[in-house]
Amino acid sequence: MAGSLRRMRWKLVVVVLVAVLGFGLYWFAPWRLFTDTTVHEALTAPTATGQVATDQVQSSAGATQSGTAAAPVVVATGTFVTHEHATTGTARLVRAADGTHRLEIAGLSTSDGPDLRVWLTDQTVVAGKDGWRVFDDGRYVELGKLKGNKGDQAYAIPAGADLASLRSVTIWCKRFSVSFGAAQLA
Repeated sequence: MAGSLRRMRWKLVVVVLVAVLGFGLYWFAPWRLFTDTTVHEALTAPTATGQVATDQVQSSAGATQSGTAAAPVVVATGTFVTHEHATTGTARLVRAADGTHRLEIAGLSTSDGPDLRVWLTDQTVVAGKDGWRVFDDGRYVELGKLKGNKGDQAYAIPAGADLASLRSVTIWCKRFSVSFGAAQLA
């Protein structure tokens, strides 16, 4: 009887250890330390000054007319600083000719991680550990899951977003409530 009880205890211990190990692997996703996803999305070629581009337009009567066509404009830019994980790259807020906005991230390099998101926030970027956890303290707009931890990528900004008050972008790990890196938009 004592031997049977001991075997049951060991089986219970093994089952609990397997469950804890399974949960730990799911939650921390340690293999992400060794994986990369590279994205090569086309970024716009906006004018840096916000000027309107002039084109020569051929009319149906054959005469050449001067016309203007609005070009994409960089509204704000910023360089990523490292927080929880080494992060480099640049972020820029671009207004398209039709008035819509998008966030473009060029040359991103950061660690892969579980549940990474791209957020526009109202927080000021602070380098070092003091800046790791501040971005969920105020207002933020989630633009979506991070498409890849390397390369160039773009995210549409919802029409109702108050871009005057959203002054930074962060690569946010939602699972652990920590910033991998962030850029102040100016």
